[in-house]
Amino acid sequence: MFCRTLRVLVPRLARGTGSIVSRTRQPNYYGLAFRVLLPRRHDRMMSTPPPHINVSDLPMDRYHALSEATMDSLLESLETLLDELVDSNYEVEYHSGVLTLYLGEKGTYVINKQPPNKQIWLSSPFSGPKRYDYSEADDDWLYSRDSQALGKLLNRELTRALGQPVDLGLKGPASQLQS
Repeated sequence: MFCRTLRVLVPRLARGTGSIVSRTRQPNYYGLAFRVLLPRRHDRMMSTPPPHINVSDLPMDRYHALSEATMDSLLESLETLLDELVDSNYEVEYHSGVLTLYLGEKGTYVINKQPPNKQIWLSSPFSGPKRYDYSEADDDWLYSRDSQALGKLLNRELTRALGQPVDLGLKGPASQLQS
């Protein structure tokens, strides 16, 4: 029914606009239908807002120093925490800029550096993926959509997952570089 309606409607539309129908070939009813009647591809609908893209002016060597200080501090804090818990199902690993925290049945965290974007990315079993940019003003890694710090989110989620208060002490990576 839709195609039959198009075959009647399209030639009527095309007659008034000579540019739609080529003189050397038959009109393409389906192509015209997609151009005239259906939404354009770039008019996409999103269930969430489009990602906010931050362009960082942080120099690359400073990014590496801050991200390494953060990852080293995080690794040290997590190793201390897991040693206190003494649970064989929990494990932390750090290789090539990727920190993986295994919490057995509670899930796995992956935290990694993203030098091209000058970000630290977090994949959480509770809150999902997040991308953190460094804020000089706050001296912390912040998620741009809710301005929440990486350390605060990890403290809250790990406290809930492990059933005891957790403080990883991630605030102030720049101050860690100076000492």
